[in-house]
Amino acid sequence: MDTLRIATAQFENSSGDKAYNLSMIGALTADAKKQGAQVVAFHECSVTGYTFARHLSREQMLDLAEYIPGGESIEKLTEIAREHDMAILAGLFEKDQDDNLFKAYVCVDKNGLVAKYRKLHPFINPHLTPGDQYVVFDLLGWKCGILICYDNNVVENVRATTLLGAQVLFMPHVTMCTPSTRPGAGFVDPELWKNREADPTSLRLEFDGMKGRSWLMKWLPARAYDNGIFVVFSNPIGMDDDQLKNGCSMILDPFGDVLAECRSLGNEVATALCTPQKLTQAGGYRYIKARRPELYGDIISQPHESEQKVVWLQPTQ
Repeated sequence: MDTLRIATAQFENSSGDKAYNLSMIGALTADAKKQGAQVVAFHECSVTGYTFARHLSREQMLDLAEYIPGGESIEKLTEIAREHDMAILAGLFEKDQDDNLFKAYVCVDKNGLVAKYRKLHPFINPHLTPGDQYVVFDLLGWKCGILICYDNNVVENVRATTLLGAQVLFMPHVTMCTPSTRPGAGFVDPELWKNREADPTSLRLEFDGMKGRSWLMKWLPARAYDNGIFVVFSNPIGMDDDQLKNGCSMILDPFGDVLAECRSLGNEVATALCTPQKLTQAGGYRYIKARRPELYGDIISQPHESEQKVVWLQPTQ
């Protein structure tokens, strides 16, 4: 198996402005190509914008959503992929022929749609339907999987995708810098973003502290380490509707080490080389081989009533 050079991106998307967001995806794909990347991954709902969808009616969501395949955005992503001879992963809202709505994430290459995944735990808009299956697909000789944002906080999803063969797991997010019951969480003042050139230090302290990166690093490396996989984390930076996001897009190896990370206070791509040797050298490979599912298979599979709390966060005034 050959090595694979992957880029992860961050950019400030525009709510509902697909043309602008696709233009940014095009520009950053070109940057990733210059860095030698074969694949570039963007954040959750990078085509459409995300947080503003909490305000949308079902009719507005249906207007925003697209058929996959067949929608204009998939065609445009394919054009970009063909222009740069790269694979591109990006997110958008999807509708089917029965007007069911989904949070989707796709992989396209120069020939069109390679894979589509629907978020298992959607909650930004009450009209979204949960996905009902894991997705593992071939990409340039590697087995890849996708889990969107909250899907990755349910550890069984990551292990299940790994057991289905994933060696690289794409984790598109729109996360951090929102209130939570955990200590230190909360919104980041948008004024700090407006003043980032004059005072980058104050913004970086917020972005890197418990509202942002410090929380991320509590769990993200563990997903890579425990499962012995490469993890590609993508997250927007800047204003997403009225909420500020901190980027931190990064790629981790099966040892849980950060190989590359976007660290600028703006649009950026970061590129890393994935080497197949690490997949079997890492502890996660041994842990999976050492499992004894006869001890806990029935425990893990016990039916239960989901208690996921659906919250559409509003900024404090």
